[in-house]
Amino acid sequence: MIRYKIDVFKELSKHGFNQTRIQKENLLPRQTITNIRAGKNITLETLNKICVMCGLQPGDIIEVVPTDEEKIKYRI
Repeated sequence: MIRYKIDVFKELSKHGFNQTRIQKENLLPRQTITNIRAGKNITLETLNKICVMCGLQPGDIIEVVPTDEEKIKYRI
């Protein structure tokens, strides 16, 4: 399972990308914003945008944490 390590919107805000600017300039689609807030998956394209906007690497934003089901399925 992939989960967010940081509060994405707090980080974006630190770099001058508040909610108003994101929506006004259409930097991220409304559904993407909803998905991030809900902790749902985003596309690699969106992850790339966030990385560029914040000057981060993907590993700074997300991490892989195997669920118990995944551990059993993949024998880890």
